[in-house]
Amino acid sequence: MKLGHKSMNGITFGFVSIIAIFALLLSMFIAVSFGAKDLTLQTVWTAVIHYNPSHTTHQIIHELRLPRVIGAAIIGAGFAVAGALMQGITRNPLADSGILGINAGATFMVALSFVFFPDLPYSALMLLSFIGAALSTVFIFLLGSAAAGGLTPLRLTLAGAVVAAMLHSLSSGIAIYYELNQDPAFWYAGGVAGVKWHHLKLLVPIILLAIVWSMAISRSVSLIALGEDVSVNLGVKTKRIRVLGIMLAVILAGTSVSAVGSIGFVGLVIPHIARKLVGVDYRFIIPVSALLGAILLILADLGARMVNPPRELAISLMVALVGVPFFLYLARRERRSL
Repeated sequence: MKLGHKSMNGITFGFVSIIAIFALLLSMFIAVSFGAKDLTLQTVWTAVIHYNPSHTTHQIIHELRLPRVIGAAIIGAGFAVAGALMQGITRNPLADSGILGINAGATFMVALSFVFFPDLPYSALMLLSFIGAALSTVFIFLLGSAAAGGLTPLRLTLAGAVVAAMLHSLSSGIAIYYELNQDPAFWYAGGVAGVKWHHLKLLVPIILLAIVWSMAISRSVSLIALGEDVSVNLGVKTKRIRVLGIMLAVILAGTSVSAVGSIGFVGLVIPHIARKLVGVDYRFIIPVSALLGAILLILADLGARMVNPPRELAISLMVALVGVPFFLYLARRERRSL
């Protein structure tokens, strides 16, 4: 019976993955095709397959839209997998790199770099973002563990919310006091408009490697999600997996924030949708979350561009329209279960 159940989950995972890959490719093609300047589908296809730098339309597609869409896809996948890892290793359905304050730590460090080191190369900015995410994560876990009774999912969420609010306020204060220009301000609000090919050369390998590594520990994450006693009895080295999982979540979130700013709720919403589609096994949840996160951020960016062209809304606003109601729903459901 267990083998049959696993087989059915595997079939469901395969079917969902095929549909998600098709939807991802379709959403990428649509996002490249539509924007402030109307382009025919034939022009888009020709620019992708037979790029001619002497054509203005080809330059628009190749230099602006393609890196933007690819960036949205890889960053959406990164945020989603970070959220899935956090939910699994903390056994907290409200866990997300944004809600737990990881994004805020990265954002604060990048805001400081805009003020004191404005000419830093992107590789150094990414490193600072990662350091900020790591420091805020350590502080949140220490704060959540300080009370009697140790760390619980609720205390972790509250500690993350407090730290996130504090760091976001500090980042906003820095931006206002030092009169940062429009680009950092738009980055802080969240947006993929500034993603270029040289960013992707660093972003893509780091995020893909972290996702592959996350898939490698996914079986252990599934067992940890079932409970401490179950995972220990089955031989899982829980402390090692938790540290590794948190480290991977920090890498994914910190790297993503360095490119697009603080975009919350992707890591909250997407793993829950993946869990509904393919079950509770993180061997299935993590890859499906990566695909669905990529689709969500591509469509959110497309919506941000198309609502009031040629002006753009912050992509974080589009994601929040989905994420905030979902978060309130989850919070209410968790309160009922207590």
